[in-house]
Amino acid sequence: MTNTLGSAMTRIDEFDYELPTERIAQTPLADRSASKLLIDRGSRAAEHRTVAELDQILQPGDLLVVNDTKVLAARLFARRPTGGRTEVLLLEPVGPAAVALQSDVSEWEVLVKPSKKVAPGTALTFDDEPDLHITIGEDLGEGRRRARIESSSLETALLRAGEMPLPPYITETLADPARYQTIYANEPGSAAAPTAGLHLTDDLFGRLAAQDIGLARVELVVGLDTFRPVSVERLDEHQMHSERYRVPHETMAALETARRVVAVGTTTVRALESAARFGPEGGTDLFIRRPFEFGVVDLVMTNFHMPKSTLLVMIDALVGPRWRALYAEALTSDYRFLSFGDAMLLDRTAP
Repeated sequence: MTNTLGSAMTRIDEFDYELPTERIAQTPLADRSASKLLIDRGSRAAEHRTVAELDQILQPGDLLVVNDTKVLAARLFARRPTGGRTEVLLLEPVGPAAVALQSDVSEWEVLVKPSKKVAPGTALTFDDEPDLHITIGEDLGEGRRRARIESSSLETALLRAGEMPLPPYITETLADPARYQTIYANEPGSAAAPTAGLHLTDDLFGRLAAQDIGLARVELVVGLDTFRPVSVERLDEHQMHSERYRVPHETMAALETARRVVAVGTTTVRALESAARFGPEGGTDLFIRRPFEFGVVDLVMTNFHMPKSTLLVMIDALVGPRWRALYAEALTSDYRFLSFGDAMLLDRTAP
């Protein structure tokens, strides 16, 4: 059962807005930190800055927390025995990703397209990667399937045969796959990037440290809910899928002494608030929506999200209905939206 607090009468239509197609960023900026940053000031007028100015915006004693998960080249195009083409997206392994990536045989949860044409027991092969074999298993619903993967080194096979799992709204080819990774990505396993972190650079980290602004890490493995739209009318009927998270001991200790906790991205928020409720490591299906009592996070740096998404529902829980005014101002001011777009800094305590 999904862990959630909220009104049973809240409807997903409350989180809709008009997003013109031309406002969806198709490519990242050449300079990561040059992205615009809309500063939430509560009842006061929002400010227009850039991510590169973050060291001038945050305060000494603040703690910036990032999600250091690493995106796998998890999108694969295989052949069925009939010769038909099948797309497979690796979502998460049964067990730790680090073990699965180095094992000869591993079990995964995957998305398969077209799932209806792939019967349980179907063996998939790869034209350019003879060392990779996938046998599709039982149907788990919503396009998800169990899969058995055989390879002498799955991590190496994915580097050769896999593609970055870019969101479907990005239609242009990504010239440099590294631009869909944060510079601090460390733990492989995610099917999508924690995109708010794509703006951060080593130079910015150095300037933040010089201002006595701390840096800490968490890991949350990004999975199905990033790809899956909300398909129900009432939010209490939406089932969040569990995602693995880990908040290291040193991060837990840093949270205790931080002046303010600044989460980079919604995945970091979910990891931190889950750790406060369920412990520093495990699986979480926490659905953050209003009314929600935040126990850890004070500010959130995040990109602009899709209409009617669980991520936008979280933003509403953080700052209430003023998200609409902030989104409207961003659209009026030519901000770029979604994964490769600009960012905003939200303050849940702003008067």
